[in-house]
Amino acid sequence: MKATTDKAPLFVRVGNMFTLPLLRAGLRVVGFGRYPAYLLTVRGRTSGLPRTVPIVLIRRHGKRIVASPYGYVNWVRNLQAAGEATLTRGRHSEVVKATQLEPIEAALILREDVQAGNPFARFFGVTKDAPLKEFERAVGSHPMFALDSTIIPTDAASTYTNQGKQHGIVRNLPRLPFLRRIPHARQRDGR
Repeated sequence: MKATTDKAPLFVRVGNMFTLPLLRAGLRVVGFGRYPAYLLTVRGRTSGLPRTVPIVLIRRHGKRIVASPYGYVNWVRNLQAAGEATLTRGRHSEVVKATQLEPIEAALILREDVQAGNPFARFFGVTKDAPLKEFERAVGSHPMFALDSTIIPTDAASTYTNQGKQHGIVRNLPRLPFLRRIPHARQRDGR
């Protein structure tokens, strides 16, 4: 793992400033190369605060894969530390477990994706005609993660037991103003 954090090019950071509000508003945006855009929310590795970044997913062999064409940027380092994230598209959000792919598996997926016309291949430093060794070298500095759905997070399992009613996650959810119970007319009038 690298000691320094890479930075995405300026045009990507500016593009993210425009894409992020659209994705937060629930619009289904499609990125370059017709890859679906998602919001990836990961807990910060030092601050512990949620960090959200727009990403695009690669779908290969029944897997959802996120790759970093810009190297070890902050969201990559956060995802490595946290091991899980929230993936949002439109109004649908899900908690996913992120597993960094082994170099050979990542190289094969990257080669297949580049050969299919990935518009960001140049940032990985490979061409579609490059040998597999070049793809293995590329994934060494451009990590790839498989994102797997978690049906019931392990710490949420207690929510479904009697004890969970007292100590489960449901009790610890933040109170959002739009989720407050609105009093009925009888309760407001005191009847």
